Amino acid sequence: MIPKFRVWDETQHKMLQVDCIEFIDGKAYWVEASPADGNVQGGNDGPVGDNSQLKLEQYTGLKDIDDDEIYAGDIVSLDPDDPSFTVFFDDGKYQVNNGYIIYDLNETNMDCEIIGNVHANPELLEAQHDTRTD
Repeated sequence: MIPKFRVWDETQHKMLQVDCIEFIDGKAYWVEASPADGNVQGGNDGPVGDNSQLKLEQYTGLKDIDDDEIYAGDIVSLDPDDPSFTVFFDDGKYQVNNGYIIYDLNETNMDCEIIGNVHANPELLEAQHDTRTD
């Protein structure tokens, strides 16, 4: 599978498609992104990461029950009666975490549905922590 990315633009507060990425020493350094119409609207000249304007997210290779592509940073529901889970990459695999349970996304054997992402829907993460019982 060819790697596929999207990027959250902190300045415009919207998700953009990645047009070009340059890697230096295995790390994303330069990214150019645009909305679906192809007009370049975002760029980052410097290391891409937590402290940059653009937040790079990679496609997991999986789709949800609505056939939507699941990316790292998505918030998914595995069961409408349970708290939501955040998709992330760690230890060589995509995982989901709801604050107290972590599953390997490839091994959950559950249908999940994307309900948002960590950037545009932070309230879903707050609700997730409100339902925890420690």
